[in-house]
Amino acid sequence: MYAAGMERLNYHHLLYFWTVAREGTVARAAATLRLAQPTLSGQIHALEGALNEKLFERAGRGLRLTEMGRTVFRYADEIFALGRELAESVRGQPTGRPLRLTLGVSDGMPKLVAYRLIEPALSLPQPVRLVVHEQSTERLLAALVLREVDVVLTDRVAPPGVSVRVFNHLLGECGATLFAAPRLAARFRRRFPKALDGAPFLLPGPATTLRRGLEQWFEEQEIRPRIIGEFDDSTLIEVFGQAGAGVFAAPSIIESSVRKQYGVAVIGRLDSARERFYAVSTERRLKHPGIIAITESARRELFA
Repeated sequence: MYAAGMERLNYHHLLYFWTVAREGTVARAAATLRLAQPTLSGQIHALEGALNEKLFERAGRGLRLTEMGRTVFRYADEIFALGRELAESVRGQPTGRPLRLTLGVSDGMPKLVAYRLIEPALSLPQPVRLVVHEQSTERLLAALVLREVDVVLTDRVAPPGVSVRVFNHLLGECGATLFAAPRLAARFRRRFPKALDGAPFLLPGPATTLRRGLEQWFEEQEIRPRIIGEFDDSTLIEVFGQAGAGVFAAPSIIESSVRKQYGVAVIGRLDSARERFYAVSTERRLKHPGIIAITESARRELFA
């Protein structure tokens, strides 16, 4: 029966289902598709009949995908993504017009790392127009699912609970470097790392991978830092560190840039406090020239 139903699969019905799943209600989907609500509901029922499966269940005033509905949604999402790629490939990019690249950057990612990752996209032969959104990784992944961003740059892999299939493309990994204003750095550089026991520290937020790496390193070295402040914004940490408020850490790949920009000195390097950076996309095989430039440059140069 299932095979016979699949032979009757109507791709217009699949598009209507996909839109309702994205919008969350028949009313919003009907407005998007410019269809009457009863018409749209009838098309969804027709698809469920063809598949011989329930795809939605009630959740308050909205709809929630059933387990089979989530499976069908993942396939539909890939089908329509491939359709868009086909149309773009046939149409080609108009000459002389900037190539738009919409990026999501995790708010926990250091700004200098984000710049170093994104900069190669601006060096393409074709002009690129960047649109960059900075939010939590969770919000950016939701925007990725809704096709509001092309890719998410983050220091965390996408969790398995994301509603559609996404792919974590590892850009690279590195250790951390400890910095401080020159006079403070000279004081703690002697007898490193034991001299840091009781030292004033400026720490990144508790949700960051760098914070977890630092705390593990403190425990291994039996160091009890005197925490001066905790910051979600990496730039704010560097400004406070520049002013001599305490010791701070940054990924080693931007060590030279941090020293030059903020006039701070290196205390030591922590190879065990590893940070990994990812480009998360809905594509297994990346297509956008700007995203390809970012990933290839990161692997070939930044993290080489």
